[in-house]
Amino acid sequence: MPPPAKPARERMIDAANRLFYREGIRAVSVDAVAEEAGVTKKTLYYHFKSKDDLITAYLASRDQPNLALYEAWFEATDGSVEDKVEAIFTALAQSSRHPKWKGCGFLRTAAELANMPGHPAMKVGAAHKKKFEAWLAERLSLAHIPHPEATARQIILLLDGAFAIMLIHRDPAYIEEAGRAARVLLSRATLKAE
Repeated sequence: MPPPAKPARERMIDAANRLFYREGIRAVSVDAVAEEAGVTKKTLYYHFKSKDDLITAYLASRDQPNLALYEAWFEATDGSVEDKVEAIFTALAQSSRHPKWKGCGFLRTAAELANMPGHPAMKVGAAHKKKFEAWLAERLSLAHIPHPEATARQIILLLDGAFAIMLIHRDPAYIEEAGRAARVLLSRATLKAE
């Protein structure tokens, strides 16, 4: 017996995830999302008042899976906090080698909505980045890294900078180099604390 079909709302968010991530939010119409999800446009508008609501739901659906993935990479790595943080960059570099990888969906959406800072999706993206930063600061604090909030923010700058440059060069070496820079940053912070 086949598994039960997903509810329409989930199918639409899944379709938006595939299409928006692959093609960008401006390039994908509401009609295309409805067709991909196997629903009518009327059904889509029953669940989402506008394309902006759908874009916001798309980003919100990426929040926890992305955070869980970063945490899994961190926790699966043995060794020091330097090893664990660098492992996040290494895993991202590996992911970026996949032909379907298009970069950070949050940053790509922010770039497309740059002239709309009050857009609800921008708020979801900002909240996602802040959650990751807070999570990282907590891990650094547990590892007794001095000034964990500032250090986490510096690592986020390295990470998002690597994501941005990857959109231009498509070379995973940039993410790997950012990971090495994060390791040096953490090593120096640890030395200053001793």
